[in-house]
Amino acid sequence: MDAISYQRAADIGSAIQAGSHPGTVYIGGGTNLLDLMKGGVARPAKLVDITHIGGLDTITTLPDGGLRIGALVRNSDAANHTWVRERYPLLSQAFLAGASAQLRNMATVGGNLMQRTRCYYFYDTAFPQCNKRNPGSGCAALEGNTRIHAILGASNQCIATNPSDMSVALAALDAVVRVSGRDGERAIPFAEFHRLPGDRPDLDTTLKPGELITAVDLPPPLFADHSKYLKVRDRASYAFALVSVAAALQMDGNTVKTARIALGGVAHKPWRANATEAALIGKTLDRATLQSAAALAVQGAKPQRDNAFKVTLAQRAIVRAVEQAGGAA
Repeated sequence: MDAISYQRAADIGSAIQAGSHPGTVYIGGGTNLLDLMKGGVARPAKLVDITHIGGLDTITTLPDGGLRIGALVRNSDAANHTWVRERYPLLSQAFLAGASAQLRNMATVGGNLMQRTRCYYFYDTAFPQCNKRNPGSGCAALEGNTRIHAILGASNQCIATNPSDMSVALAALDAVVRVSGRDGERAIPFAEFHRLPGDRPDLDTTLKPGELITAVDLPPPLFADHSKYLKVRDRASYAFALVSVAAALQMDGNTVKTARIALGGVAHKPWRANATEAALIGKTLDRATLQSAAALAVQGAKPQRDNAFKVTLAQRAIVRAVEQAGGAA
């Protein structure tokens, strides 16, 4: 067994100082990291416990009417917080769709952002070919079972998908991830936080070495009355999405004023369906309009041998989620 050192950080500054050393990983709830360590996928030299840093476990309002959710807020607490339920029901639904009640009670918002893929070949070290785990080794998934893998934004280096439900909702809501590091604080627009695989699938995010997620900021609420998180999966609970849709609308009577659509289970990062959003603005939510707009979301899809069904499933899920968000029966 590898030797691992441990440090409990008292504040953000000491956490960043400790986290700047190679091989160091921050740990909050540990619901994903500990699984990776047990399986030999993650081999950190040092764990920096951030759970005792004050101020990271709170939810506060912002001057513009938005919301700041601390990185150490538990998923269950965020899902059931009055402000989240009432102002951002899409996010509350996404939280409650993830994992199990026990895991949501431990998992943190910051940790949820850092989840690794659930690709079979990434998790199974018996397969040495995994560019995400061993850069340059190849991708066993390309010749394997590809049912859960990406149809959008993949590369010949990696076809893994991002597993987070929360992140799909945050993508639709145009959230901002706040981080602190050796160079100070910075705010990362959510669309720029997760990466597509390209030729570096081992890098999931745009975080710099040693940077610590401190909070997620939500803009002023616009979609409290018309939103829906729809998750299509193999079983009713504790299963990752084959396809998920975060749909958020502003309606002017029966007409769409503003639309936000994000997909999960289809790419290496939450996938914003910008063309679909544009096609819905100014339209009523009749079935023909929705089907035409949904088809735009999967233009350029490159399914694998076992997951071509996701192309159709994604379109149908978009239609259903938007209908429900808009208030259709």
